[in-house]
Amino acid sequence: MQNVERSRMASRPQQQTDRDRAFDGTPLLRMRGVTKRYEVGDSEILALRGVDLDLHRGELLVLLGASGSGKSTLLNILGGLDSATAGSVRYRDLELCGADDSTLTEYRREHVGFVFQFYNLVPSLTARENVAIVTEIARDPMATDEALALVGLGERADHFPAQLSGGEQQRVAIARAIAKQPAVLLCDEPTGALDSQTGVQVLKALERVNRELGTTTAIITHNASIGAMADRVVRLSDGRIVSIDENDERAAPESLSW
Repeated sequence: MQNVERSRMASRPQQQTDRDRAFDGTPLLRMRGVTKRYEVGDSEILALRGVDLDLHRGELLVLLGASGSGKSTLLNILGGLDSATAGSVRYRDLELCGADDSTLTEYRREHVGFVFQFYNLVPSLTARENVAIVTEIARDPMATDEALALVGLGERADHFPAQLSGGEQQRVAIARAIAKQPAVLLCDEPTGALDSQTGVQVLKALERVNRELGTTTAIITHNASIGAMADRVVRLSDGRIVSIDENDERAAPESLSW
């Protein structure tokens, strides 16, 4: 296992001071010795170099690092969008490393929700209809209006994307991701295209999903201040995890600034 620096961060104000954030001993997702190698022409790129990481049930994890540090590659492998070159990636009892396409497709469909920097909403569909795309194919979805209400958009359900702000569109994307009630929510720069005030609204939606649904949530960001709202902050550099910091308390998203 990697020799990773671990520390306790100073206590910060939090939104739910009495929340019990103790995790059981069995990780929901476990990566061991994960390496990802790409060949570009005659060159070889090592995007991940022997990464070890556990994601626990119900935690909120923030991944920090410069461009090219391996954050998105790590997230894509956790979500079954990409496969590791070597190592082990387990979701509960399912080994993802080496799994075939049908297994990975079923894993993504049944267990993982994705939120990206760009919202990828269907312009001709209302917010409700964009979310319903997922609920119609999910095994055990929540009601579409319930998902929109959870992200604070119950009154905007009949609006089209062009009638919504960037932050509202991102919250529709979050509602779409959680409507199938995934165990894991993976977010790649969800506030990257937003100003700080709008970004805070998106982070509040993600925090609420994590807190109320118990969805294991991982957020990639370049913004170090967002780490204050997490249970743990994972820092990557050059394809390796260089530190894992645990927050004694989680900051409320509205207390963040950048």
